[in-house]
Amino acid sequence: MDLVRLNDLLATIDGYIGGSSWFVFALLGTGIFFTFYLKFPQIRFFKHAIDVVRGKFDEPGAKGDTSHFQSLATALSGTVGTGNIAGVAFAIHLGGPAALFWMLVTAALGMTTKFVEVTLSHKYREFAEDGTASGGPMYYMKNKLNMKWMAALFAVAAIISSFGTGNMPQVNSIAASLKATFGIEEIVTGAVLSVLLGLIILGGIKRIAAVTEKLVPVMAIIYVIGALSVIVMNYENIIPSFISIFADVFTGSSAAGGFLGASIAYAFNRGVNRGLFSNEAGQGSAPIAHAAAKAEHPVSEGMVAILEPFIDTVIICSITGLTLLSSGVWNEKHRNDFSYSDMIIMEGEINREVNGTALFEYFNGYEMSLDVMPISEFTGKLSVEEGIIKTDATVLHARSIAEDVLIQKGDVLFTGTIEITDGRLEDSKGFTFSGKSLVHSAPLTAIAFNKGLFGDYGQYIVAIGLLLFAFSTAISWSYYGGRSVTYLFGVKYVNYYRIIYVIGFFLAAIIDTTIVWTFAGIAIALMTLPNLLGIFLLRKDMKESITDYKNHVESVFQKKI
Repeated sequence: MDLVRLNDLLATIDGYIGGSSWFVFALLGTGIFFTFYLKFPQIRFFKHAIDVVRGKFDEPGAKGDTSHFQSLATALSGTVGTGNIAGVAFAIHLGGPAALFWMLVTAALGMTTKFVEVTLSHKYREFAEDGTASGGPMYYMKNKLNMKWMAALFAVAAIISSFGTGNMPQVNSIAASLKATFGIEEIVTGAVLSVLLGLIILGGIKRIAAVTEKLVPVMAIIYVIGALSVIVMNYENIIPSFISIFADVFTGSSAAGGFLGASIAYAFNRGVNRGLFSNEAGQGSAPIAHAAAKAEHPVSEGMVAILEPFIDTVIICSITGLTLLSSGVWNEKHRNDFSYSDMIIMEGEINREVNGTALFEYFNGYEMSLDVMPISEFTGKLSVEEGIIKTDATVLHARSIAEDVLIQKGDVLFTGTIEITDGRLEDSKGFTFSGKSLVHSAPLTAIAFNKGLFGDYGQYIVAIGLLLFAFSTAISWSYYGGRSVTYLFGVKYVNYYRIIYVIGFFLAAIIDTTIVWTFAGIAIALMTLPNLLGIFLLRKDMKESITDYKNHVESVFQKKI
């Protein structure tokens, strides 16, 4: 099975799981339920959460391996990654400006979801054979719900997700960004970072926490300065950008520039999906990191978790989104090498004026209307002379009509015929398609940063920021996967997992980007659904824990929250 067909298969699976409407509603529904059930804790406890992170409510002798700040930094390093740089760009590319609105809604509700899942996971944590704290949703599933089968399912899904969320997409985006910016080959990036990753994760949670507590603040400051420089340089577009985010929510995003438009449902689905990928609220990953924190009462660590989606999505993703929208690059066509997974060849000459409605329906998954000019995928031999297509056909790439398309085989312009079936190349080996089309993910954010105060050097901020963000995410996810291995098989098998994790990290540097993102979507869903069910079943336990915590704080610190 070639990569294109593999991606199609994975996309079909994702469509039934992570990309489906029922998954999105399950995620948002859980956040909405707990927001009302617990009376808006993300607002009521926000200031208290900041005080807890600052150490104002620390208690001597609390058991654990890390401080509140270290656990927050470790969890943030697991969420602040490609989702903030590549994921926001991908969401806007697919769903237009309205997708950013749904990312923010997901974050606001996710603040409550994460508060709940972290509290419960910390409450029912255990201590492993080596004395380190070991927690996560699998422990409350086993120790409180007595549902060992669901705990095992979650742990297996977490191991899979450690590759699909924390490993593969991260190094893939790093490698693509460094290749585009500095010309460093993907295999070199993969090899160097794999060695560094291995040296860090073999040191366990204490070394991971020591690295992330220094790395997270530095990388966030560098990235935010670069993004704000773009927004300030394009200040006249700030208000129109804000308007577009909210104006398109109930209408869908209309066609603009090379962007062919997106329906309300598509923008909603993609925004929520990317929002989850960014802040991981409800996925059950962050509770694994928070379980290691020194806390006398589990709700205090839940308070810390409230801040995660706020920092990750409300602040950093919003800044990325405004950078993309204010710079105008999101709907412009740029010269690039085409990804086969993003490329489809269609019959005849297609243009926006004649085929705009048909293209909108095609890319948004609608049945073709009877009253529009139909379009169909090309099958047959594509004739090419000196790199230029001579057959009556149109190349679509990255949900846009490609322009000035050139085809090379090796380093020379190709002349001959290429076999196409249902719009896809039968044999893609050796061929490079390039031209002007829309761009998405990390390369789009890099282009946007070039529109700022630093000019063409802006792309280096993205490349370095992505390197730090994504690498720290891979570090944290190795811990999540390792704790899941500990739960299933014991501490002695963790090093075997870490070796496989490092090997997978290296290999993922040279895998097609679209396939990586699709696989990540599936892995997220497999981990999230058992966790959402578990925290809902423990809703009364959560409410009782909050009441007990209020009494605890009043008794120990003589303060009310």
